[in-house]
Amino acid sequence: MDINDLTGEIIGCCIEIHRELGPGMLESAYEECLAYELTKAGLLFERQKPIPIRYKEIDIEYGYRMDFVVENLVVVELKSVEAISSVHTAQILTYMKFAEMDAGLLINFNVSMLKNGIKRFLN
Repeated sequence: MDINDLTGEIIGCCIEIHRELGPGMLESAYEECLAYELTKAGLLFERQKPIPIRYKEIDIEYGYRMDFVVENLVVVELKSVEAISSVHTAQILTYMKFAEMDAGLLINFNVSMLKNGIKRFLN
């Protein structure tokens, strides 16, 4: 599966969740539902995957936690916020950098139409 097909599949899972639940839920609820939908779609994923970071001469084993890594190719960061900010964008770009991944999806479920809450990133 190429990266466009994979991100399309993930977005499709998110659209299904948004159709059922709509906006206004906690991020943790959307996370649980996405795990269900990704499993149902037969996609391999890791949830709350830690990313170690190195600061000067120390290693920080759990510097960050990514919401999802799908098929070892795509970082997926979920939000349920009023609006995506530059901090959220910086967050996913940092995750992609430290995880050495070329694709990322930032999904904000707290919107009336999910297509307005999706940002796709490619390095």
